[in-house]
Amino acid sequence: MKKKNVYQVFTRLFGNSNQSNVPWGTIEQNGVGKFSDFTVKALAEIRNLGITHIWYTGVPHHAVINDYQEFGIENDHPAVVKGRAGSPYAVKDYYSVNPDLADNPAKRNQEFDELIERTHNAGMKVIIDIVPNHVARVYKGLNNPEGISDFGVEDDTGFEYHKDNNFYYIPRQEFELPDALTNEPPLGGEAHPSLSEPYTEFPAKWTGNGSRLAKPNHDDWYETVKVNYGVRPDGTKDFDSLSEEYRFKPFSEHYDFWLDKTVPDSWVKFRDIALYWIDKGVDGFRYDMAEMVPVEFWSYMNSSIKQKNPDAFLMAEVYQPHLYRDYIQLGKMDYLYDKVDLYDSLKEVMQGHGSTREIGRIQHEMRDIEHHMLHFLDNHDEQRVASPEFAGSAEKGKPAMLVSACLSSSPTMIYFGQEVGEPGAGAGGFGKPSRTSIFDYVGVPHHQRWMNGGKFDGGQLSDSEKELRDFYQKLLNLTLESPALSGEYHDLYGANFDNFGDMQDSLFAFARSNADQKLMFVANFSANKETELNLMIPQELIEKWLLNEGEHRVVDLLNDKAYTLIVDNQGARLLINIEPLAAMYLSLAI
Repeated sequence: MKKKNVYQVFTRLFGNSNQSNVPWGTIEQNGVGKFSDFTVKALAEIRNLGITHIWYTGVPHHAVINDYQEFGIENDHPAVVKGRAGSPYAVKDYYSVNPDLADNPAKRNQEFDELIERTHNAGMKVIIDIVPNHVARVYKGLNNPEGISDFGVEDDTGFEYHKDNNFYYIPRQEFELPDALTNEPPLGGEAHPSLSEPYTEFPAKWTGNGSRLAKPNHDDWYETVKVNYGVRPDGTKDFDSLSEEYRFKPFSEHYDFWLDKTVPDSWVKFRDIALYWIDKGVDGFRYDMAEMVPVEFWSYMNSSIKQKNPDAFLMAEVYQPHLYRDYIQLGKMDYLYDKVDLYDSLKEVMQGHGSTREIGRIQHEMRDIEHHMLHFLDNHDEQRVASPEFAGSAEKGKPAMLVSACLSSSPTMIYFGQEVGEPGAGAGGFGKPSRTSIFDYVGVPHHQRWMNGGKFDGGQLSDSEKELRDFYQKLLNLTLESPALSGEYHDLYGANFDNFGDMQDSLFAFARSNADQKLMFVANFSANKETELNLMIPQELIEKWLLNEGEHRVVDLLNDKAYTLIVDNQGARLLINIEPLAAMYLSLAI
């Protein structure tokens, strides 16, 4: 398992240099980033950060409040669009890209093709979203390949369910907007011309999160409709199941399994979408809310993708730990978000009400799938690390980032702006502070200072912001150069529990090693406590590492400091000074 680092970038925000940030601002007021903002220089700097894959978030054409009728695109009704810029998870055309992102909307797909080529030339792979559970309430493809029909156009809407219907219906009932939209009107109450006529949908469809109400609640995903994968309303399945023997079979045998099977039409549609983008040069996908789609579909989908590109990078949201192994082993996912366990535990420690001892428990429970659990501290769904609602300081992310990046060879993901301490403090309109809005046209202030008017050299960053980015760059590149991360995990927390004293909940230490490299990691989550510590190496590790009595040189590769590991008849110990918020990447000379 070779280490990979993913840079998630919200595509329409990355290159936006406009600093107006008017709440509910239009594209003219607040600006928008373009594919062309990812210049050769910008991509080179992202690669130099230690990135192997870029996840371009929000590329498929989703519903927006903008007028592109001259390009043959129908306007979207504001009542079923969240924000003004729209949710990237309400896709209306999978064979087109968001026209907001193109300098010339008529050539939007071509401009994205060019970005794929530039990204590859910079030495990185391209990931885009596929949102299999739901689509926009109005789906209309403009660039469908020959023989490809839109979702829903061939459905028999007189039935709540049919195996080959793409949607579920509420026969004889008209869709109604949630009551709360009266109190929280679209576009912040602006009298928009598209609101002069009400949104109509008959018969009503099930809403994206599974609501079967013709009038969904405001908290439902009312701007989307749920896709039917052959699961009947009573939960029974209208397709073949995989036997347990397929849990550890390669993708090629999963592919063969489905060759002679008849599957629901939605399966075929999403497979064709994925293969279309693979043919375009996309290297992988991030799947939204994968657990809301049956695992058998993922076996079908992912084995088809891997049959065409065995190296495709497939990552997904699954938030129920008891399902992790099903989606990895039966669904043939490469990586799942480690949100519910590692991320949540690290967040609690950073906020001062959790314990580092949870990290070892999680690592033990995940040991058979550890390399498949994608780690992160920040993404578009979560509060920014530097926000007051999370840690209140980007510096507090350093020890957590060390653990997140080095616990195993699983991919590490960072969200653009995280590396310069972006706090997500602005209120864009539909979006709320602490998260950079994914629904509005906004600028990202700390990131804009790094952009420096398109120079992408960090010229406007403060000294502390530059130091933070240097930390991320050094750490992420070290992980790419450390084969030990794919080796064995060794617990150091238990061996040093008594040594940690009153810092047992804020200190964490572990090691990873293989035949070529021995690494130890020490993190201090306390912002105000430091300690001088004899870090003890367990006897079994002394024997495994073949440590002879005497002195051994240890170098902190992250902080350019050297230490001495002493091995004698009393064991092995490393005297180190652990500063507040320390992140130590210790390499044993062999």
